[in-house]
Formats: sequence, structure tokens, C-alpha cells
Amino acid sequence: MPPAPPGLRRLLIGAIAVFFALTLAGVVALWPKHVVRQRPSSLGPAVRLINGTVTAVKAARCNGSPPEMESRCIHADVHLTSGPDAGTTTTLEIGQSADEPLLHRGDRIVVGRSFDPTAGVAYYFSDFQRRTPLVFLALIFAVVVVALARWRGAAAIVGLFVSLLVLVRFVLPAILDGKSPIAVAIVGSAVIMVFVVYFAHGVNVRTTTALLGTALSLLLTGALAWIFVQATQLSGLASEEVTYLRASAETLNPQGLLLGGIIIGSLGILNDITVTQASAVWELHLADPSAPATRLYGAAMRIGRDHIASTVYTLVLAYAGAALPLLVLFTLTGRAFSDVVTGELVAEEVVRTLVGSIGLVAAVPITTALAVALVMRIRGAFAPDSG
Repeated sequence: MPPAPPGLRRLLIGAIAVFFALTLAGVVALWPKHVVRQRPSSLGPAVRLINGTVTAVKAARCNGSPPEMESRCIHADVHLTSGPDAGTTTTLEIGQSADEPLLHRGDRIVVGRSFDPTAGVAYYFSDFQRRTPLVFLALIFAVVVVALARWRGAAAIVGLFVSLLVLVRFVLPAILDGKSPIAVAIVGSAVIMVFVVYFAHGVNVRTTTALLGTALSLLLTGALAWIFVQATQLSGLASEEVTYLRASAETLNPQGLLLGGIIIGSLGILNDITVTQASAVWELHLADPSAPATRLYGAAMRIGRDHIASTVYTLVLAYAGAALPLLVLFTLTGRAFSDVVTGELVAEEVVRTLVGSIGLVAAVPITTALAVALVMRIRGAFAPDSG
């Protein structure tokens, strides 16, 4: 396909320049101070986590239990491999119940180290070590992506790393600084969009179309999220995590945090839709360069409808899978389905899912129309003179 004519290139460059300028201004205005924060007293004392390996496990009477009680505990000897007592062995006592972990010899675990001036140092089971298998899984993921997608896959992984960096270094600290979670989510999403789209797919008219389509769809998603969070009177305080945050960070706006989460959560799948639609329009045009705009738009929309149909139920099932224990709990309590759905805990996920799905559906015609308009403009600029 011929390159974009100079006039169209200037128009696209101008649009992207405005987008970049607004994004940069947002980053500057919302950039967090990155001050060293003291741990909130409401979260209790800080816990130091130590790695260790289980060397022996046996069942015995729990320490301090009355003789008449048959309470049994697991006593595990743990060789500490990090921390100030590295190289020594400590014994953990774990109650035998369904909620406690079942340890075996050779298990690599994480123990908490607490210190009391009167009682001294004490250790307790915290979790299992998972770093090695997680790193191995990440390496497998990277190898598979690069092997199949080659340099585009490698660029996508770089974009993923940048996305995580934006979340950790900008979005989360800015929210803790008391900045508007909605504004932070929009600006952070804009930064992520630029890196993800251009890193993974290159800088060209096609990817710029996808970027603009994503931006417009994300603005629509944010507007719908604000309208329906207000209409359903969601406070954002349904989860225990937000309740703890409210007690620890008084400047935090729970409702804004909910809205910001909806915006960021919709970004990834929106980007998938817009890139696919922009690519579909370009490939259909290359297959039939003489196709009129209406036929090109209709063919791309048929592809988009299939994509929407699969993506929407994928999104719903993803949220349902994440909330499966909660749904099972509500089922056990015998509550009516309508009461469960309209309760704030589930209503948050309903609003999140439906608003995100509407944004996905809207992204298809928006991006398709933009791509068709650009393709027609490029083709018209290089069409032979009929005179």
C-alpha cells in the first residue's frame, strides 16, 4: 500500500502531537512525590519475611495445651536460609486444621520473624516460596511469545514491562499521594497505550489508527463508568482491601479508585480490539484494492462482530471465575439471585463488566470507521487521474 500523502501525515502527526502533549501535561501535573512513607499503625507492625527449608515434620501435642485436651499440632524444623539467623534451625508449631498448610520435608517456605523485647525472637509460617516456578513460567511465556511472534513478540514483552513500570512508579504512588484516581488512571492508560501499541506494532498509519480508536473508546468507557457508578450509588467500599486502605490512607477516594480500576482494566482488551480492526481494514483493502468504502467497512465489521461475540463472554466469564468463591458463598446462604446481583459487592463487578463490554462494542465501529476513512484518503491521493 502506498504511504500516506503529506496532508494526511500532517493531520495524523498533529493529532498524535496533541495526544502526547496532553499526556505529558497530565504526567507532570500528577507525578507523585515518591516520599518515604511510614507504615500506617492500622496495619500493625512491619513483618520481616525469611526464607527457609523444612528439614523435619512430626505431629505432637500442641505446646501449652491442657493435658485433658487432645489438641494436636504439626511441629516443623526449618533451616533458615536468609535473614539475621541464616544457617540456624527453628521449630514452627502449626495447628492441624483445614485452614493451616500441610508441610513436608524439603518444602521451601517463607516464615515471618517477629521480635518482642520480653519474649525475644519468634518465627511463624507465612507462605510457600514461589519465586523459582514463577520465574520459570515467565521465561516459558517469553520464549513462546518470541518464538511465534519474533521481534513483535519481543517488543510486546518490552511494552508489558513498561506497563508494569508505569503502574508501579506512577499510578500507585500518585493515588497514594491523594491525586484523583480517575485522572491518574486516564493519564497512566495513555502512557501505556503509546508504549504498548508502538512498541509491539511499530509506528505507522495503521497503529496510529488503533491508538486513536483506543483513546476514543477509553474516554467513552470512562464516561459510562462515571455515570453508572453514580447512578448505582456504588461507594467502592465493598471489598475488605479498600476498607483497610480507607483506614490507612485517609485521602484516598474509594469511589474514584473503583472508577480508575474500571478504566485500567478495560485498556488491555480495548487495545486488542482496535489493533485487530485496524489490521483487518488494511488487509481487506490489500486483498481488494478497488473495494468501495461501504464494502470495506461492512467486511471489517463482520470480522469485528465475531471478535465482539467471543470477547464479551470471555470478559464475563473471567470476572465470574475470579468471583467464583463469592458466588458459591451466596448460593449457600440461599439469597435470591436478584438480591445477590444488586448487592454492592457483586454490583461493582456487574458495572465493571457491562461498562467494559459497551466500550469494547463501541471500539469496533469507531476504529473501523477511522481506518476506512484513512485507507480511502490514501487510495484517493494516489489514484490515477481519470481526466
